[in-house]
Amino acid sequence: MTAETDTQTTTVYRVTGMTCGHCEGAVTSEIAALPGVVSVKAVASAGEVTVVSAAPLADEDVRAAVDEAGYEFAGKA
Repeated sequence: MTAETDTQTTTVYRVTGMTCGHCEGAVTSEIAALPGVVSVKAVASAGEVTVVSAAPLADEDVRAAVDEAGYEFAGKA
């Protein structure tokens, strides 16, 4: 899911393998480091990560960040 406003884009991604707060923190930290990211909220129980960014992010960049954190990018929710 992607929603765009005049200045920001909110996208929900599916991430598998997250089971706890540590997992959420690892994924949040890696995605937050991407250029243009304003905020990140990972929810392990839902397997979702909500990202607010200045412009739409490339899926490949998000996938690389999730991979770096040690989890699996499963696409947009």
